[in-house]
Amino acid sequence: MSERRQNVLILHLAHSSLEAPVVAWTRYDGTGAVEHMAGDADEPPYQTGLDALRDGWRLLQISPLLPHASGDEYRLGYLKYEFLFEQLVEIS
Repeated sequence: MSERRQNVLILHLAHSSLEAPVVAWTRYDGTGAVEHMAGDADEPPYQTGLDALRDGWRLLQISPLLPHASGDEYRLGYLKYEFLFEQLVEIS
């Protein structure tokens, strides 16, 4: 009997478009097939969010577009454009 498990992919993009380049990422494998820690790769799994969609990832959430507060335009302490994807994988 097979079961379904969830894989989660979080991509932080350079701006709000899914065609924007990936600037940070993390991936969690709910199947247990891949053992890794977040941020352990030198290259992102996809170059853009649109590439992830084309590879079968389902888009679950996009960060809301909020204006920067005055003076925060150049603050680097957070990544504003987060996109959350999932994949359901059949396992035996």
